[in-house]
Amino acid sequence: MARSDLSLDELTAYRPDVREPADFDAFWARTLDETRAHDLDVRADEVATPYTTVTVRDVSFRGFGGDRIGAWFTTPRGHEGPLPAVVEFIGYNGGRDLPGEALHWASAGYAHLLVDTRGQGARWGGGGRTADPHGSGPSTPGFMTRGIEHADTYFYRRVFTDGVRAVEAVRTLPGVDAARVAVQGISQGGGISLAVAGLVPDLVAAMPDVPFLCHFERALDICDKDPFAEITRYLSVHRARADEVLDTLAYFDAVNFARRASAPAFFSVALMDMVCPPSTVYAAYNHYAGRDKDVAVYRFNDHEGGQSYQRQAQIRRLGELLGRS
Repeated sequence: MARSDLSLDELTAYRPDVREPADFDAFWARTLDETRAHDLDVRADEVATPYTTVTVRDVSFRGFGGDRIGAWFTTPRGHEGPLPAVVEFIGYNGGRDLPGEALHWASAGYAHLLVDTRGQGARWGGGGRTADPHGSGPSTPGFMTRGIEHADTYFYRRVFTDGVRAVEAVRTLPGVDAARVAVQGISQGGGISLAVAGLVPDLVAAMPDVPFLCHFERALDICDKDPFAEITRYLSVHRARADEVLDTLAYFDAVNFARRASAPAFFSVALMDMVCPPSTVYAAYNHYAGRDKDVAVYRFNDHEGGQSYQRQAQIRRLGELLGRS
């Protein structure tokens, strides 16, 4: 592991031009309007766990295309009164795991919705259980090139829409203060949280941790690690489709959502990250439109970033924002 990207001084000033479609806002308004034609249909059933300090509910709601999306909803047991909520999105190819396996937000006094990523959850952790019933043209193994022929069919159109619906769903659940909802996630989850922050205007915070899905063109030039390398391999075969693919990806670049986000933001970046290069993270951070923003820098870390250090820093920062500390 070695530092191979820009210097920290260069990173803090790095604000590149990033491809943005002229109809970006219209595309996402149409996508969400089509999805909202389906009733949200939130369902929540308490499940048994060996944990005595929390209550866990198996939640589902209708996301993109009316497809049912699963999540765990965890709250402090016996707490009365509405709680602020954290909606958490999951890293690449992980799932929501078993009920009760993510306890730190509920232990800190928050309602916590851990959202499955459709089609994923079979590579690490305890797995996921949410299907993606939509098909794809030819693609490389993984999810990065599924439906990449067009923005309408691209995999992350469905995932980002599911993320917006997850915020709408948590606001309907008992014991949640609907006016105080934050989004958080690591890697892919961080990229999803940035997308949701750009599409939902009234969040209290966005906490993208070593976020993925930022500044695709830069990543494809300098990163040879998966998941970005899935796209590189695809283009090494589909040699004539580079501009078409980059045009599709521009609708899903977290930098373009960051430009539209207004919630207070707390990022993290790892300067030896070979999976989500720090320049891609700083591209999103430096373009982030919200004026209240900060970034935790982990100088000697790869994609693991801050781990428990960052989790505790997020809990403290959100508490400060909400006047709970």
